[in-house]
Amino acid sequence: MKAALVIQNWYRRYRARLTARQHYALAIFQSVEYADEQGQMQLSNFFSYMLENYGKTRKEDSAVVTRLFESTMRENKDRQEYVGLVEVPDSYDGPRLHFPLTSNDIDLLLQAFKQQQILHAHYVLEVLFEARKVLKQMPNFTHIRTFPSKDITVCGDLHGKLDDLLLIFYKNGLPSENNPYVFNGDFVDRGGNSMEILMILLVSFLVYPTDLHLNRGNHEDFMMNLRYGFTREILHKYKLHGRKILQILEEVYTWLPIGTIIDNEILVIHGGISESTDLNTLHKIQRNKMRSVLMPPMSINQEHSIDLRKNKIGPSTAMPGKAESEKLPSEQLTKHEWEQIIDLLWSDPRGRKGCYPNTSRGGGCYFGPDVTSRILSKNQLKMLIRSHECKPDGYEICHDGKVITVFSASNYYEEGSNRGAYIRLSYGSTPQFFQYQVTSTSCLSPLHQRVSAMEFSAFRILKERMLSRKTDLINAFQLRDYSRSGRISLAQWAFSMESILGLNLPWRSLSSQLVNIDHDGNVDYMSSFEDVHIEKPVKEMKSSIIETLYRYRSDLEIIFNVIDTDHSGLISMDEFRTMWKLFNTHYNVHIDDSQIDELANTMDFNKDGSIDFNEFLKAFYVVHK
Repeated sequence: MKAALVIQNWYRRYRARLTARQHYALAIFQSVEYADEQGQMQLSNFFSYMLENYGKTRKEDSAVVTRLFESTMRENKDRQEYVGLVEVPDSYDGPRLHFPLTSNDIDLLLQAFKQQQILHAHYVLEVLFEARKVLKQMPNFTHIRTFPSKDITVCGDLHGKLDDLLLIFYKNGLPSENNPYVFNGDFVDRGGNSMEILMILLVSFLVYPTDLHLNRGNHEDFMMNLRYGFTREILHKYKLHGRKILQILEEVYTWLPIGTIIDNEILVIHGGISESTDLNTLHKIQRNKMRSVLMPPMSINQEHSIDLRKNKIGPSTAMPGKAESEKLPSEQLTKHEWEQIIDLLWSDPRGRKGCYPNTSRGGGCYFGPDVTSRILSKNQLKMLIRSHECKPDGYEICHDGKVITVFSASNYYEEGSNRGAYIRLSYGSTPQFFQYQVTSTSCLSPLHQRVSAMEFSAFRILKERMLSRKTDLINAFQLRDYSRSGRISLAQWAFSMESILGLNLPWRSLSSQLVNIDHDGNVDYMSSFEDVHIEKPVKEMKSSIIETLYRYRSDLEIIFNVIDTDHSGLISMDEFRTMWKLFNTHYNVHIDDSQIDELANTMDFNKDGSIDFNEFLKAFYVVHK
């Protein structure tokens, strides 16, 4: 018995240590993910800055700004102009859809995608145009009901993970009149099969428009797609017609409903609520005017007005008079309306009472149990189902059972990192939760190996984040290294890490994996960077420029991809200088024009003087020893 108890106690401690390591790895993944989203949200301030200051730039710079924003002001696309010009060759051996669509087309797509076939661009465009036509007829909130013989399944984020969607359909059945679904946003980005998931969901929606419901998530946003992979996936899979697909997709996003209300009791939205959430206002908002979270309402002044109706940006010769302007339809949401939708798409619940800014993501808010009770009571609702956050078990219940988070992408950060889940809502019954995890050979390995793999990946990402702020971190360390010994206390090191990186992580617990600590408990702070460095594309370039480019490479890539409206992958040298000048001014990164000229002179030019900016950014990668 004593031996059994010793083994049992050892095993429990062993499992507890593995669980703690897994928890820390997940905390790192989530903190870095939210920090990236915060940077993405901050880009909206940059775009607002560009709009407000475009009139002060040189004439040639203003043209670049025009190109930056012209994609957000396109009028409705002509179907024949897009679909009619894209022919399906006889040699195409992928799935061929037949309109009007039927359940056979759903089966056809599923079988084709299981075999990794790609749907032809002609059919993709047809589906997008058909979906737009039907979505435009739908209200902002879809009202549906359960029945004794008809449950409703609610799924959370899928993020391009096709295997999870296929597993859900295998376990829970395909969508049908007797098996309705609600997919609660974030169908795309991050995973490699976002197009396949989007096509399956849209085709299923067109076959069963009253039984399959799609809510908009914060990643159903063409600007978010630029950073998180869906744009890149489309251009890779549809090299010839990718631009057409992106243009109509941008409009389809805007017509997705922003929520679903089940049995007049359960509100299903992607993110959350705030203390100012007003469902009456949200019911009336013209949701299609919400183009992107990164395009907030623009302030238009008389000196530099923006003529949206003419699909251009530039100083107007005259402002319309009051009578004339009252006749012009508003081209954008008001600030209040925009914030209402942002709160729905970006907010997260927390245990603390009240409503306060969502500092982790940079958008939306944190809302407490008191806010949940007040908003639900005000609207005669009983429960809020939302997604938006990865949970280890695939779901989480909080706020005294009034808020449920459901997340359907298993292995989201790394294989074995989390389970996925979906919810079945039955007539008059409590929600039922179903968990799953897509398995592979690595998932069958022992737990300690899976945890070690997660841990390695998490610390690699964290090291890269530390490297992007290397100069700032070293300055912070040296400020506390009074004796210039190269060592500071663990408490000083942890404080410096959090003050610079702002990731809200347990730095003391993580320190053994990040730095060398002597027997007195002091940290050799330069050891933070000894096993990782940024590969310089040009040896003569200053480290400060390299570090700055690496830190902001995602933001710069987004700005470049928006400027590169023809998706050629090339921009001129003048466009590069203009882009950097505007970015440098707004972000205050302290790199002067002479340094940028020095950088420009090291770049490889094509014969026409253009630069493959994406290839240039790829040169800035982190090397792990």
